[in-house]
Amino acid sequence: MKPLAALLILAMPLFAQGPVKWEHDYQSALKRAKAEHKVIFMDLWTEWCGPCQHLQKNVFPSAEGTAALAHVIPFSSLVQKRDGTPVAEGTKLAEKFQLNAYPTMVILDADGKELRRQVGAFRTGGEFATWLNAKK
Repeated sequence: MKPLAALLILAMPLFAQGPVKWEHDYQSALKRAKAEHKVIFMDLWTEWCGPCQHLQKNVFPSAEGTAALAHVIPFSSLVQKRDGTPVAEGTKLAEKFQLNAYPTMVILDADGKELRRQVGAFRTGGEFATWLNAKK
């Protein structure tokens, strides 16, 4: 078998899941959650946060992370830029949900009520999927 064909066969499960459609506007996430009858996975992060970068580069796009995110409305909001400059919507959400550390990930119902949260990063997509898929 040619190397390219073998690579495509191995990657097929990733393509079958399709890309994750992240929301970047809180109101859009709420509207979509109501329409699709799903909870919202909210990731509040900063550009200067190493663990935040790890989540975005390694955990969320992993096969396990992508599969888990298919069952929720993924919403990402930047709170601060690399130089510490605040970002308006992210700052408002950080205040509303009383954040004191990054990354903070929150599960919300379709009305925006907090169901549970995780402060700190997951090491692997599997750890993240286990947390995200837990019912309580």
